[in-house]
Amino acid sequence: MSTPTPIYKQLLAAIENGGLRPGDRLLETNLAQRFGVSRTPIREAIRRMEADGLVAHQPRVGAMVRVLTQQDIVELYEMRIVLEATAAQMAAKHISKSEIRALEHLNAQMMQAASDSHKVATLNRKLHHCILSAARNRFLARSQKSISHSLILLGKTTLESSERVKDVGAQHDAIIVALKSGEAETAAKMMRAHMEASLEHRLKALQIDD
Repeated sequence: MSTPTPIYKQLLAAIENGGLRPGDRLLETNLAQRFGVSRTPIREAIRRMEADGLVAHQPRVGAMVRVLTQQDIVELYEMRIVLEATAAQMAAKHISKSEIRALEHLNAQMMQAASDSHKVATLNRKLHHCILSAARNRFLARSQKSISHSLILLGKTTLESSERVKDVGAQHDAIIVALKSGEAETAAKMMRAHMEASLEHRLKALQIDD
């Protein structure tokens, strides 16, 4: 697959930070004005986003940011829980001292940036990527990458309150302790609980009724 274009990356960022929300129409003229480009790169980016499952076409509406149903979100998180827990389990066997220090530093930075939800979300992604990297498994990394686009459709982070960030930081601490001790099963268990809590907060944030 070709390298993502700058406009494609900007559209992804807009979805991730809430500038474009699920269900929003993707009008080429409006987006071209917004990003200061012609309609051609906008059109190409939308086509690629559709191929990646980020964009849907609705009759009499046109291209729009795909809306995840409750079932979509639950299934996505079920897959994420499996991958993240497996990554933690493998990382406990392979992680280096420098990677442990990196995780501790990232988590500390998250706590310090608790009032900046965008920065916290960025640091959180880096921390989880670090664990994935420490797993030393290319096939696992490839599987995680395959769901990354769908994760973007979740939109804004749920890490928007200091209390929530504090809870997540404590969960990260427990995972890091298990990784540092080489306790693979405990690391997997802690990560699974962490991801399940994330799903719970995501559903609450989206105000989805059972």
